[in-house]
Amino acid sequence: MDPIKDAFQNVKKDIDDLKHLKESVKENREKLIEICEIMQNLYKKINNLDKTLKQTDSTQKQENKTDSTHSSTHNGLFKPLKAQNMSISIGNEGASTDRQTDRQTNRQTQKTLKNQENTVDNAAEILDSLDNIKKEIRLKFRRLTEQEMLIFSTVYQLEEEKGFSDYKTISEKLNLTESSIRDYIGRLIKKGIPVEKTKINNKSVQLNISSNLKKIANLSTIMHLRDL
Repeated sequence: MDPIKDAFQNVKKDIDDLKHLKESVKENREKLIEICEIMQNLYKKINNLDKTLKQTDSTQKQENKTDSTHSSTHNGLFKPLKAQNMSISIGNEGASTDRQTDRQTNRQTQKTLKNQENTVDNAAEILDSLDNIKKEIRLKFRRLTEQEMLIFSTVYQLEEEKGFSDYKTISEKLNLTESSIRDYIGRLIKKGIPVEKTKINNKSVQLNISSNLKKIANLSTIMHLRDL
């Protein structure tokens, strides 16, 4: 082949890779901004709940002081002429409904606060899981040779264009024999790269990239992780 033409194609490929990398960086940046906003909102809610809990505790203390004043009046020298009708039990000198409501409010507030803390912990665990997944993807794809990575990229791109790929299409695109393509696909699978093979009508073999991998990272992201 013409060296000038090869050089031109390589430059064109590098430009395309840079475009994909730029899009991937932009996409990852937007995701990080969204995650940061979620975390900030969670922290604001936790701070608001802390203030509410402190205010509730302060109100409860004031009510306790008022109850003690009523007790001292009842124990004085003068007794009421007629017993006051009360809709509450007097066996224990009356159960304060206000205190019970305060306790319920405190429990609900503490429960909500605990749920918010669990949400923050879950978000942190999700972020850690994403980091671990990215590390695993990076390690797997760094083990590939340049030729194996080229085969994987071609399978990925053909699936995006046509919905699938096969040995013949890849061999024509890369000017390699079909037996070489079969060999490379086998190597990819042995190295843990999720390339799926489906036999159609017991004749041709259809190649696809695992949908789970595509949900986690697109081709440009995978190439970027590999180059880190």
